[in-house]
Amino acid sequence: MRFTGTKSYVAGKDLMVAVNAAITLERPLLVKGEPGTGKTELAVQIAEALGLRLIQWTIKSTTKAAEGLYEYDAVSRLRDSQLGDARVHDIRNYIKPGKLWDAFTADERVVLLIDEIDKADIEFPNDLLQELDKMRFDVVETGETVAAKHRPIVVITSNNEKELPDAFLRRCFFHYIQFPDPETLSRIVEVHHPGIKQDLVRAALTQFYELREQPGIRKKPSTSEALDWIRLLVAEDVDAADLRESPTKVLPKLHGALLKNEQDVHLFERLAFLARGRG
Repeated sequence: MRFTGTKSYVAGKDLMVAVNAAITLERPLLVKGEPGTGKTELAVQIAEALGLRLIQWTIKSTTKAAEGLYEYDAVSRLRDSQLGDARVHDIRNYIKPGKLWDAFTADERVVLLIDEIDKADIEFPNDLLQELDKMRFDVVETGETVAAKHRPIVVITSNNEKELPDAFLRRCFFHYIQFPDPETLSRIVEVHHPGIKQDLVRAALTQFYELREQPGIRKKPSTSEALDWIRLLVAEDVDAADLRESPTKVLPKLHGALLKNEQDVHLFERLAFLARGRG
């Protein structure tokens, strides 16, 4: 069972090595990288490439680790006991399995995505250490143990909003997705826009990378934003010649797809104004 990428996902050699190493070691794959570099999509593509079902657990700031195991609805049980509901005699009626429970009890191997783990409380990763390591957990209310029938392939993504605990990191195989170089990004564009004019791609990516590397820019546009921008250029039938100007001389066409805060828009407006003054 090896991952070699898919037709719709351009994976570099180092990324494929990382995925396959995590599968071989049976350890969670911890993936970091700039927002928009395809971390979440990686899990989707691993599942597709290996013919496995994907179970996705999207983490929020309020998410607790126990929710991934199960939730016990004591309030509903109390209400039903007051109403004389027969369901109250079986406590299992009030236990809602979480995503780890679903992954562990699946009849086949699955891919389990724990997405944006760094959004949760700092203790969240530590609270899952044993469950992800031993692939089992106890249900206190019933006394049963839920153990993995088939060890899932676990992919964990992080945007580096918080540092993750050392004990958690030791149990993971780590990979940082580098921002793609122009050649790789050109291949990604071709996947999403088959047959696109290569002169348009070259002109667009030249301007895109100049914009990303501009000193003072606060939010560098991501891969996904580059794809959105190029999609708009194609839809508006923009000619490659119209993109020859450096973004420091003229505000990029359809810049709202690339620049996502007013400070960066003002930066390029000032640069364009100064360039016109020098001209």
